[in-house]
Amino acid sequence: MRGSAPAPVPSARRRSLRTAGALASAALLVPLIGAAPAEAEPTGPASLQRAFASAAAEYDVPQSVLLGVSYLQSRWDAHGGAPSVTGGYGPMHLTDARTALARAPHHSEGDEDPRGDSSRRTLRPREVPKDTRLPARLTTLKRAAKLSGIPAAELREDPAANVRGGAALLAAAQRRLGKPLSADPADWYGAIAAFSGAEDRATAATYANEVFAVIRDGERRTTDAGQRVALPARPGLRPDPAQLTRMGLRKAPEAETDCPKSLACEWIPAPYEEFGDNDYGNHDKADRPASQDIKYIVVHDTEGRWEGVLNLVQDPTYVSWHYTLRSSDGHVAQHVRTKDVAWHAGNWYVNSKSVGLEHEGFLTAPDTWYTEAMYRSSARLVKYLAKRHGIPLDRQHILGHDTVPGTTAATIRGMHTDPGPYWDWQHYFQLLGKPFHRTAGPKGGLVTVAPEFSANKPEFTGCVKPGETCVPHGSSAVRVYTEPREDAPLVKDIGLRPGGEPSTIDVNDMGSRLSTGQQYAVADRQGDWTAVWYLGQKAWFKNPRKQPTAVDARGWVVTPKDGASEVPVYGRAYPEKEAYPQGVPVQAVSPLPYKLLAGQRYAVGDRLPGEYFYAPTFELEPHRVVRGKDLYYQIQFGHRVAFVRAADVDVVPSGR
Repeated sequence: MRGSAPAPVPSARRRSLRTAGALASAALLVPLIGAAPAEAEPTGPASLQRAFASAAAEYDVPQSVLLGVSYLQSRWDAHGGAPSVTGGYGPMHLTDARTALARAPHHSEGDEDPRGDSSRRTLRPREVPKDTRLPARLTTLKRAAKLSGIPAAELREDPAANVRGGAALLAAAQRRLGKPLSADPADWYGAIAAFSGAEDRATAATYANEVFAVIRDGERRTTDAGQRVALPARPGLRPDPAQLTRMGLRKAPEAETDCPKSLACEWIPAPYEEFGDNDYGNHDKADRPASQDIKYIVVHDTEGRWEGVLNLVQDPTYVSWHYTLRSSDGHVAQHVRTKDVAWHAGNWYVNSKSVGLEHEGFLTAPDTWYTEAMYRSSARLVKYLAKRHGIPLDRQHILGHDTVPGTTAATIRGMHTDPGPYWDWQHYFQLLGKPFHRTAGPKGGLVTVAPEFSANKPEFTGCVKPGETCVPHGSSAVRVYTEPREDAPLVKDIGLRPGGEPSTIDVNDMGSRLSTGQQYAVADRQGDWTAVWYLGQKAWFKNPRKQPTAVDARGWVVTPKDGASEVPVYGRAYPEKEAYPQGVPVQAVSPLPYKLLAGQRYAVGDRLPGEYFYAPTFELEPHRVVRGKDLYYQIQFGHRVAFVRAADVDVVPSGR
């Protein structure tokens, strides 16, 4: 935002200056408003709706504008006063990053090699540089406090006050643009764009366009605090984007980013540099999809703030990913061409066939949250990439980093666990247009994991200190046990703990966890409990009819061929040794320590050729794509996906 802030107007005078248009806006929901003054703290399931109406009238902001902006920031949730990943508080996401800032470095734990290929030296993690500069988009709460006269602590903790602070910011932005406090939402395009805090015109426009999409479509939901909020649809609303030209925002530099036109993307390249002794970083040149199919999109979180993470991806001695998405406004930066191979997943087979998306966020901070703006930008980008490369929109191809398998037994323990249990996969896939729902009856043979995110709050430990209980929070995770009771031992993962130690409820322990959208073959049912085949054993999870955590589905499953007592499971689909040409070292087809046993079934995600991308040098001439005759099936084996050789298994309908 530009210009000096206008002096706050006393509440009594402001109410006396309300226009008829603002009163008409407030009257949209007269039955809910009553006669409560702005300063009164409303109560009951409609109190937040009344707070929006009251703040809209007090600051002469159209109620639909206030509701639309808030929905794009927080979906009207208050998150119990906890800050977002960028230090934003309350329904209006007023940012106070100095207060909220206490986060972990990116990729600072574990022993993972993000490249995941033994043909080159092992990369080791590095820490995110500590940066201190806070842009204006991360300090809006202080400005809201000055404009409204409401103390900062109250803006952080009280949802009604937070809404008033957001209304004050919008009204001030409208005045700075020289625009009247109109009752017509279409006149507020520039103020909405300014509210985003974006520093470039394209990002501000993308943000404003999303807000107006929300207003046109309308929304209705019950918030995390049980508040019922509704925004009536305005399908004919057409704002004036020309207002942006008067805002003084910089024009983003021209770049050939691989993004949909509806997104603001900038090109911040990861360097492709040689260091000497044929050592180079931080990605590999390729020619995808001509040389190899792109099969996966991998969702990560950054474990760091935007500016520091961008410093890392521009470090040639570090690793790389294709895109980073900013939480505050959904802005996208691209770093590696999608035709090239970034080093992000810790599994070279997956790296060579995937696009990596980093989202500004923190795995072990359940009291933080992602903005709707970032979820929507990510969904737009994923839909675009999926259509461009023919990638199915399902959890077998839209992977979390936490579902990428280790390449060998030795690498399983070092694999990463982001975006973790607090990423809302159900909402994400709703935005992708592929929500998870029942597709079969009880005899379908599969289940799709689909708990209600806000109501599903499994206990986790280790978010702040080892063994310490994490803040209760909505989750996409469902825990699995060895028997159909909650006091039974958790399922063990012999890959994570070869000595047979029990699984834990640590937030980074993936040994006994299902995730929303994943599909598993049903092994048994008892009352409110369902068992699935998981890591070579029967795993039970609570699935009551009144509040189900999974829904019935059907599809294809693999099972060992007749006469085979067990078949090996792999973390990559590499070709047989006969497929390698001279000069390309043969890569071992190393099984993981798990077994797929006779009588067990696992959901099929894809059928794939054995393939290896050989890229050991900075010069491109030695690069080769090796394909074999061996075929593999990708399966949902545990929390992570895995691969089995087609020659070892039969593929049958799940309900048979």
